[in-house]
Amino acid sequence: MKAYYALGRLKVGAMNKTEAGYGQQLELLKRAGEVLWYRFEGIKLRLADNTFLTVDFAVMRSDGVLEMHEVKGFMEDDANVKLKVAAASYPFLFKLIRKGKGGTWTTTEI
Repeated sequence: MKAYYALGRLKVGAMNKTEAGYGQQLELLKRAGEVLWYRFEGIKLRLADNTFLTVDFAVMRSDGVLEMHEVKGFMEDDANVKLKVAAASYPFLFKLIRKGKGGTWTTTEI
């Protein structure tokens, strides 16, 4: 039997707990000089007609590279496809961020 999950949609611009935790991590990296700038839901990418991906965090590293970070606690199939299409369509480095054990963050390049 398939498990069903409540969508629990938040208002645009509102972070869930996982995103807020990662935002704190980015702030620490900014203070350490590893990140120059980041913005939550600051970039919306067009993938096809009426199909968009609003990236969780746009992040500029200290070397000037702009990365798109998608923070997920659970990845639905449609979100996975959108992320792969965006990575193939745009000249940014896309990363999937997940919270690991002990408060660590795991990063997978797409």
